[in-house]
Amino acid sequence: MDDKQHKKTQFALGYIALGLLVIFGVQYLMLRASTNQIPYSEFKQYLTRGMIQEVVVSETNISGTIEFSERDVQAFTTTRIDDPGLVEELENAGVRYSGKQSSSFLGSLFSLVLPIIIMIAVWNFMMHRMGAGGPGILKIGQSKAKLVADTDASKIKFKDVAGIDEAKEELMEVVEFLKTPGRFEELGGRMPKGILLLGAPGTGKTLLAKAVAGEAGVPFFNISGSEFVEMFVGVGAARVRDLFAQASGKAPCIIFIDELDALGKARGFNITGGHDEREQTLNQLLVEMDGFDTRKGVIIMGATNRPEILDPALLRPGRFDRQVIVDKPDREGREAILKIHTVDVKLAGDVNLNTIAARTPGFVGADLANIVNEAALLAARRRKKNVTMEEFEEAIERVVAGLEKKKRLISPKEKKIVAYHESGHSVVAESLPNTDVVHKISIVPRGIAALGYTIQLPTEDRYLMTQSELEDRLAVLLGGRVTEEIVFSDVSTGAQNDLMRATDIARAMVKEYGMSGKMGLMAYERPRNPFLKGDHWQSMEKEYSDKIASEIDEEVKRILDEAHDRSYRIIQENRDVIDRLANLLLEKEVVDREEFKSLIKIKSQ
Repeated sequence: MDDKQHKKTQFALGYIALGLLVIFGVQYLMLRASTNQIPYSEFKQYLTRGMIQEVVVSETNISGTIEFSERDVQAFTTTRIDDPGLVEELENAGVRYSGKQSSSFLGSLFSLVLPIIIMIAVWNFMMHRMGAGGPGILKIGQSKAKLVADTDASKIKFKDVAGIDEAKEELMEVVEFLKTPGRFEELGGRMPKGILLLGAPGTGKTLLAKAVAGEAGVPFFNISGSEFVEMFVGVGAARVRDLFAQASGKAPCIIFIDELDALGKARGFNITGGHDEREQTLNQLLVEMDGFDTRKGVIIMGATNRPEILDPALLRPGRFDRQVIVDKPDREGREAILKIHTVDVKLAGDVNLNTIAARTPGFVGADLANIVNEAALLAARRRKKNVTMEEFEEAIERVVAGLEKKKRLISPKEKKIVAYHESGHSVVAESLPNTDVVHKISIVPRGIAALGYTIQLPTEDRYLMTQSELEDRLAVLLGGRVTEEIVFSDVSTGAQNDLMRATDIARAMVKEYGMSGKMGLMAYERPRNPFLKGDHWQSMEKEYSDKIASEIDEEVKRILDEAHDRSYRIIQENRDVIDRLANLLLEKEVVDREEFKSLIKIKSQ
């Protein structure tokens, strides 16, 4: 039995003994307070006066009640002595009497032991509920970290992680340190105490941390930042202390805190006074990170997709002093991720993972895994023996645009409006030089509000956008609305999302990108989520005057008006193509790239 179990047993036995003393004491006091012990001679006097109501006679005692008045009736007991005439006196006085045999030894023992057994059983049940039975009172201060060791999760290696090669290279140094710490210590170097993984949701931050532990072959403590904080004051700090104590006993090991922003949010002024529970927990984490020695082999890893709200004290050297960005994968990275997720999937011969990777720009690992799973489910639903390219294309559309709703009833008038709207987007996109290629046009409703959609696929991954490309994109977004104006001399609410996206792009061109000749090169708005460097907190108030705000609005309107005029000219010049495309959509509902190109060729003849 270890020290903790021994102390817990002593704690339980002590409380059991105290409980028994309390019970016996209360019983003794209650019996003593409710029963008067009187001499036998006094009992005989009360009997002679006719004050005795009834008695119970046993071999050793006589007990009963004495009536002093109608409202004053008291219980009594007295020691019995050898008195042969007692029964005759009781009958002459008209007193009800009865006899009582003395209880056996086993009966007395049973009546004494049974309450003790019941109390011990109840106590053990309560101890089980508070202790080993779950997150009870006795375990509330213990860490909820899950130790991953000798399981399937601990077998994850770097080969199971794809698309983030730069991040893997950064973390290989951690693996080398955990395997051969002496090589670093000989040169006087030390391992960073904390490594913070930054990246969008689904990029593989948690998987990468597990891969580090799997490569190094060390225990891996996995816990979420929200699991530290409870409603009880001091619990979070106690859990932090317990976590580091456990990690020290398992060194070398890795502590991984997922969703670190739930715990490490920047501290600020508390209007209620003092520190709240979350800040106490954060303070304890900072103290523990300062207190342990990296030479013991304990490395802390954290993950967050909101680094801008983290407390600056967490990011200083000596805490999370190494920050690794886990970025969205490029085309090659997406193809490598798809290869991993399709290892156990039966693929048809027409499946080209490179083409799928090209059609999924901006997708992260979780999105790609979802696409593979959706394609496999679709193939199984259609009772196919393997997954074809058709299922993958439909899975991509389902993830991007939402679930297809063929049974939604749309009136012929609305269907015609949607067909012309999507035709306008497609023709404008095909007519401008700096736009993505039109891949598919559909008027089948998808998702919550999409009555139709036009899919454009980039020919390559892009990291910069020029002013001319943004202006062409604005013209494409407004193409659907302009087509409604020309064809129906009226507009619908279908362009709501297009207008919102166009407004956001135009406003960013003026306020952030310096693409307005009138407003100059001044930046009027900072990025909302600075990902690593720069200020970790920013004011949401305007940093310019109302006059400047008015001029910004005028410039945004000018850019949108110019984009509207460009779309108007293109649609007027290609009105016959739009009519043909809209009629084809009304007939087939879906037009692919080849059919769309044939319409463009017909126009040029």
